[in-house]
Amino acid sequence: MFEPKITRDAKPSIQARGRIHATLPAAPGRPARVEHEYVRHGALALLAGLDVHTGQVFASTPGTTGIVPFMDLVGQVMERPEYKNAPRVFVVVGNGSDHRGKKAAGRLRKAHPNAVMIHTPVHASWLNQVEIFFSVIQKKVVSPNDFPSLEKLSETLLAFVDRYNQTARPFSWKYTADDLKDLLRRISEHEKQDARRQTDFTEAA
Repeated sequence: MFEPKITRDAKPSIQARGRIHATLPAAPGRPARVEHEYVRHGALALLAGLDVHTGQVFASTPGTTGIVPFMDLVGQVMERPEYKNAPRVFVVVGNGSDHRGKKAAGRLRKAHPNAVMIHTPVHASWLNQVEIFFSVIQKKVVSPNDFPSLEKLSETLLAFVDRYNQTARPFSWKYTADDLKDLLRRISEHEKQDARRQTDFTEAA
């Protein structure tokens, strides 16, 4: 049977900066103009889960990251029939504090018995495909940052997610298992070299 894969992460501390003068959009022969002075209206987080097979995105905008917002977003996904009734749903995450280690995996499994948490390797959170979506959000929504309130920032982010999902497609992911093995080998060699340098430095001192 089909087993969905959801990649999940958070873009924390997105500030709502109200510019003291209106941003002027780009025009023929003139770039966009953004006032450098602004008023801070606070910050929020964007939590997102990406179905790698469909490209659909599930999102929320809590005030901060943490275990509760993480589990709330997972619940938002898992209550849908295509995930709730699947034999297994793989939830791919990085190593953030709200979903790190065996304890987080157990918490997820207790809440949703068919959900299996998979952690990306340390130093390789970029392997999580939702990071590609965050780069789209950064370019098309967050920059330039000009929002008069947190409410407007949240509204704009979620509206973009809704619009994005109307034409969502899976990302063409060309990174292979062999590529990952090669990366991990190079990281291991680099760490060993650092350890040898530290040993040599300590002995020389």
